[in-house]
Amino acid sequence: MVEEKTKPIVLSAVYTAEVDGNVDGGLARGVRYLDNLDLQIAADADRLIGWRGARAFVYLLYNNGTSFSSSLVGDYQTVSNIETGIRALRLFEAWIEQDIGASASIKAGLYNLNSEFDTTQSGALFLLSSHGIGPDFSQSGQNGPSIFPVTSLGVRGELRIGQRWRARVAVLDGVSGDPARPARTAVSLSGSDGALIVGEVDYRRGGTKAAIGGWAYTSRFDDVLAGAGAPSGRGNHGAYALVEHRLHGGIDDDPAGLSGWVRFGIADPRYNPVVSYLGGGIVQSGIGKRRDDQVGVSIAVANFSERYRRAQALAGTPSDRREVIFEATYKLTLTDWLSVQPDLQYVVNPGGQPTVGDATVIALRVRIGR
Repeated sequence: MVEEKTKPIVLSAVYTAEVDGNVDGGLARGVRYLDNLDLQIAADADRLIGWRGARAFVYLLYNNGTSFSSSLVGDYQTVSNIETGIRALRLFEAWIEQDIGASASIKAGLYNLNSEFDTTQSGALFLLSSHGIGPDFSQSGQNGPSIFPVTSLGVRGELRIGQRWRARVAVLDGVSGDPARPARTAVSLSGSDGALIVGEVDYRRGGTKAAIGGWAYTSRFDDVLAGAGAPSGRGNHGAYALVEHRLHGGIDDDPAGLSGWVRFGIADPRYNPVVSYLGGGIVQSGIGKRRDDQVGVSIAVANFSERYRRAQALAGTPSDRREVIFEATYKLTLTDWLSVQPDLQYVVNPGGQPTVGDATVIALRVRIGR
């Protein structure tokens, strides 16, 4: 039998079903059903057509578009990382990657920057969007950066320095998709869009990863105080740093063990509501004899800038200084194609709105496929 990793073409289909309920506080009590369908094709161009050192990837994405955070909770960070607010079937990624020598590669096409930038393995367990990519970064841009659920064309270069260091730089269209037609897969390059430039350097040794990154847009943006006469300007930028460490247990062959991470990020207060963010958590992989189960707790703190709070006060909707979300979750892996994950989140100051009570959110996620 041929091992899956050596096949010239690998297909993947995963359906995620999720029931979320706001049982106390927030904007209103209620229950919603969210879903996410991932269809992926990965091709080894060398084995397929003899194109040495090349790989291709196509990724289709479907979501039912059900609104939960915006309609029931009122939180800024989005408690479910599969909520999109728009029902759509999209071409999410379509790129080709080419190796350059033994230590470099270049990737071009429709590209999700969060697949390689600003990532942790531990954070991937949680449902809260902030643990996938920090809100200091995800809030940026006219239609968000090139991440879930809408991406843009880009080029990414990577250089591996020895066994432990990696450096990446990506240049992407500054506007993801088409904000006027949010349900469509749209690729439209315009001089007014400008570009998003992202860079990251990371260090890996054993069970430790440390990374520092930065991002900047070349186009103009409206100031958050535009309503008070502040002019638009350039220079929308930010930076982040993270550390992830295996605290106990195996590192390579055995996934069981205790790991943790912490991430900090900042964004330009002239153009972004969240000026800084601090998040992190711990995850235990392997619960007794259930080696594939995971349990974790986390915290996410999004701090709103004084400039944004002043703009909100002038608009008649005052804002508190921060929103804090605590999360506890357990992923029960039943087979290699089925998992069930109950989740609890407590949202302090949803959206920074002083008139909205702290919210308690319970959820159940079921993942089918591989």
